[in-house]
Amino acid sequence: MRDIKTFFRYVIPSVLSFALSGIYTIVDGFFVGNSIGDLGLSAVNIAYPIVAVIQALGTGIGMGGAIYYSICKAEKKDAEAKEFTAGALWLLIMFSAVLTVLISLLNGSLLRLLGADGQLLSLGEEYIAVIALGSALQVIGTGLVPFIRNHGGSFYAMVSMIAGFVTNIILDYLFVWVLDQGVAGAAWATIIGQGVTMLIALAYLLRKKQFTLRIPLSKMGTVSASVIKIGIAPFGLAMSPNISLIIINRFSASYGGDAAIATYACIAYVICIIYLILQGVGDGSQPLISQCYGERNWADLKFVRRLAYGFAFVLSAAGCVIMYLTRESLGILFGASGEVNSEIAKIMPVFLLSVPFVAILRITTASFYATEKSALSYILTFIEPLFMLLLMLVLPPLFGGQIMIWWSTVFARILSALLALILKRHVDGQEMSCAGDRDVLIGGGVE
Repeated sequence: MRDIKTFFRYVIPSVLSFALSGIYTIVDGFFVGNSIGDLGLSAVNIAYPIVAVIQALGTGIGMGGAIYYSICKAEKKDAEAKEFTAGALWLLIMFSAVLTVLISLLNGSLLRLLGADGQLLSLGEEYIAVIALGSALQVIGTGLVPFIRNHGGSFYAMVSMIAGFVTNIILDYLFVWVLDQGVAGAAWATIIGQGVTMLIALAYLLRKKQFTLRIPLSKMGTVSASVIKIGIAPFGLAMSPNISLIIINRFSASYGGDAAIATYACIAYVICIIYLILQGVGDGSQPLISQCYGERNWADLKFVRRLAYGFAFVLSAAGCVIMYLTRESLGILFGASGEVNSEIAKIMPVFLLSVPFVAILRITTASFYATEKSALSYILTFIEPLFMLLLMLVLPPLFGGQIMIWWSTVFARILSALLALILKRHVDGQEMSCAGDRDVLIGGGVE
């Protein structure tokens, strides 16, 4: 029986790691915003979805391989577990190379697609040109962290994230403020920080003799397909706030202009930390859930999942209280104008209403992909941006412009959480049936 102590030994380091990954963005926004102002803040904000794709791709591939590693180990299939490690590592290397080339070539086109133009486009291109050069550091660095966690090294994974984070802060200060390198300096600080995380993660896997690239060529296709199949959901979950960011920015550009984009930039910087913390609860509990699933231990699986929901709700409440109490100073932190800071204080309570519903969605989705329920995890991963898009097409023209952009975001998250609960109830019924079948087998003397 898994106990509470084991749960927190896995989850606390994961939560702290994800919180730090969110603060990475805040650090860039803080230094750039206080150096350049609203324009620099908006440039980093509008370019960030490209950075998020790079990091989410690493997370998705790493998580897909790590989940299958845990399931195979629980099923006593050690050879297959090593093959999933090797397959995922090859995927990380190959996707790193592809992303470096594509983002370098499509820099300006991608930013225009995200709504950048004029000086905003120029600053965004400057930022992304550097980010593209460090794609491999970011993809491999984020991709190795789930493996460390699934090898029982949750604390070490946190240490690697802290080291990268501290490096990023020091270099942001040096490059942006001391050397006055603007958004390019912030980008260099980001990729070097991710490089530090990658090196420490590699050192762990090498020391534990868990780093391997050996996999039969005949199995590479099957293993890769399985990793990608599972990895799509954690990739989408990491991307979801950024897909929402793209949608909100595009509609806000039409209804509220640059001031609305800067307003949401400051809100997103901070509230996304809460979302990442909630994902940290889900991904931190994933190794335990996958182990229980591999062992077909439904009682322990249910126990771990219940702890994950409870802890996520506690963290949601704490995050909402902190953000509400500090809402009138968030804009000042990022060097925003007085107008933007005033709007942040007014709008923040609207966004906080959705946080408990995000907790439901994140934990349920993580539980699904940890137990190979790929189709259900896909639905929950991508339904929120879809709801958001549909609501923003309908509500703002009918009921009040920019304010309904904000409310459409909240309504989309509530609807997504309700769908998650419906699907969870369906899955719970299946697990109860499996548990009942197992009891019959045991009672009949088969085991």
